Amino acid sequence: MAEHQPGSGPRPTTRSMGGPTGGTFLRRVHDHAPNSTQVIGFLTLIISGGILLLLAGLTLTVTVLGLIILTPLILLSSPIWVPAGTILVMALAGFLTMCVIGLAGMAGVSWMYKYVKGRHPPGSNRVDYARTQIANTATHMKDYAREYGGYLQSKVKDVAPGA
Repeated sequence: MAEHQPGSGPRPTTRSMGGPTGGTFLRRVHDHAPNSTQVIGFLTLIISGGILLLLAGLTLTVTVLGLIILTPLILLSSPIWVPAGTILVMALAGFLTMCVIGLAGMAGVSWMYKYVKGRHPPGSNRVDYARTQIANTATHMKDYAREYGGYLQSKVKDVAPGA
């Protein structure tokens, strides 16, 4: 016979376990079951995904069939399409390049206009600093030239006294 352990008596019925911590298996399943909004959302997701998958398959099928049917026409007319495509790509690249250069020029003119009017556009402090540095360098070079020029004048007089 099996030994009798304390607390190993008959299991209490599920009705006696009712309360905030216990409950039946069905109650636990019901507590974790999705609500109607979640079920509707899941069904919508599945239906939308199925429709999009169907449309993707149809698109791929039509594309492949179109290529199969039109390949001979494309191959026979390629001597016309390749030069025309090349010219079209070059013209488009030239047009886009012209637009970008024009836009950059307009941005530069706009920046210069704001700078001249004193509105201090971004980067104007660097331009002011560079202008100050150039002016200081020019002043130093002018002073150096005067000193060095005087030195050369005295040397010329030493070499050619009549000059």
